[in-house]
Amino acid sequence: MTGRDLILGDLRRALTRSDDGARRAAVTNRLAARARHVIPQRGRDTGTAAVDRFQAEAERVQATVARVTSLADLPGAVADFLAAQNMPAALRMTPDPRLKAAPWDRTALAVSEGPAEGSDTAGLSHAFGGVAETGSLVFLSGPESPTTVNFLPPVHIAVVRAKDIAGNFEDTWARLRSERANTEGNGRFMPRTVNWISGPSRTADIELTLFLGIHGPKKLHIVIIDDGDDG
Repeated sequence: MTGRDLILGDLRRALTRSDDGARRAAVTNRLAARARHVIPQRGRDTGTAAVDRFQAEAERVQATVARVTSLADLPGAVADFLAAQNMPAALRMTPDPRLKAAPWDRTALAVSEGPAEGSDTAGLSHAFGGVAETGSLVFLSGPESPTTVNFLPPVHIAVVRAKDIAGNFEDTWARLRSERANTEGNGRFMPRTVNWISGPSRTADIELTLFLGIHGPKKLHIVIIDDGDDG
């Protein structure tokens, strides 16, 4: 008998002696209770205060932020940003219905939909929400939100609604559970991937010198759409 067999045998005997039913019930109850962690004071903002803190924290980690009053203003804000960066008037956009509803024909932008390609210079995606205490964006993967658009182009333009900016991480998870439980009906709320993005890609692995754009976009531009009546 090998050492591996001895170890696996000990594990099997230990599991056999345990009350597997009680262990499963304990895990199920713990997940159902969803106990919340202590929320720091900086994560208790709501409404306008949460949006203002989100912007301040996002800018603190080298993101740039623009605020518009409605979805109709989004194409102009994106076009203005690309022009200010002296970038091509071309955009890879996720096939998100919220983005497709914007009046892109009012600009000279060449908008392509779908997963990002290596030749794309800028990507546009819609965030599920934002977290004020860290200035983080939250993205859910899916057919309408291919993750490549968030990470492959050197410039990432992210859209987030002001009403979807929460004070803390716990509120964001609670909203995700609630909305997915209502739409799916099977209790399985998690998409394949949930990405939390705070500022552009960076690393300081080499002599503690900060470099941007090493593992992803070098620039992150956030467009906040203030609460309105256009959905």
